[in-house]
This record gives sequence, C-alpha cells and structure tokens, in this order.
Amino acid sequence: QVQLVESGGGLVQSGGSLRLSCAASGRALWRYYVGWFRQAPRKEREFVAAISRNSGTIFYGESVKGRFAISRDNAKNTVYLQMNTLNPEDTAVYYCAAVLSDSSGTYASTGAATYEYWGQGTQVTVSS
Repeated sequence: QVQLVESGGGLVQSGGSLRLSCAASGRALWRYYVGWFRQAPRKEREFVAAISRNSGTIFYGESVKGRFAISRDNAKNTVYLQMNTLNPEDTAVYYCAAVLSDSSGTYASTGAATYEYWGQGTQVTVSS
C-alpha cells in the first residue's frame, strides 16, 4: 500500500501563498489518482482539488478555483498544491488522499469516500 506525507503548511498572511507537497512511499504514486481535502474546526471536510494519474483530468472545489493549482511529478512520487491569494477562510488542516487509478489513467474524483489512503495532514493558517 502507499503511504502519504503532507508538508509545506504553516502560517501566512492574507494574500500570501504556500505550496503543499504530498510525498508517497511504499508504492509508486503514478499508479494512483490523488486528491486534496481540507477540514477547518467545526466544519465538514471539504474537497479542494484532484488530479488523475496522467494529469489529464483536474478538478477544483468552487472556493479555490482560480487561486489553487494541483500538479504532480510522478518521477518524484509527489503531488503539489500551489495555493495563492490565501484568505482566512482557507485556514484548515489539509490532507492528501490517493486511490489506485483505473487503467486509462484519466479518472479523478471529488468524493472523499472514493479515496483509500490518507496522509496525516498539514496545518495551514492564514492570518488577516
């Protein structure tokens, strides 16, 4: 099975940027499609972004469209989430998740229940 470790979180001022990384070990990440989710205190887990195995299919949550960008480097076994123009509403623990891709490599999902493997999360705090 694949193990996922998120990094890159921290404290940033409103309007700033961060880049999160999701590094995989145990299995080659190119076999999986990957999603990012976040959960703020007292709120439901929220879909942020997802990317297919071949990077041909990408989805974003409505609240992050135009500000966040997901990408992957299969050679480095890593998926990234570039977050720009951050605001306090982006404050949350961010999780990456993965599930074995279909044979086409074009599928990705916005549903948390779809994903089998999860990282421990990285805290992102945006100050006003």
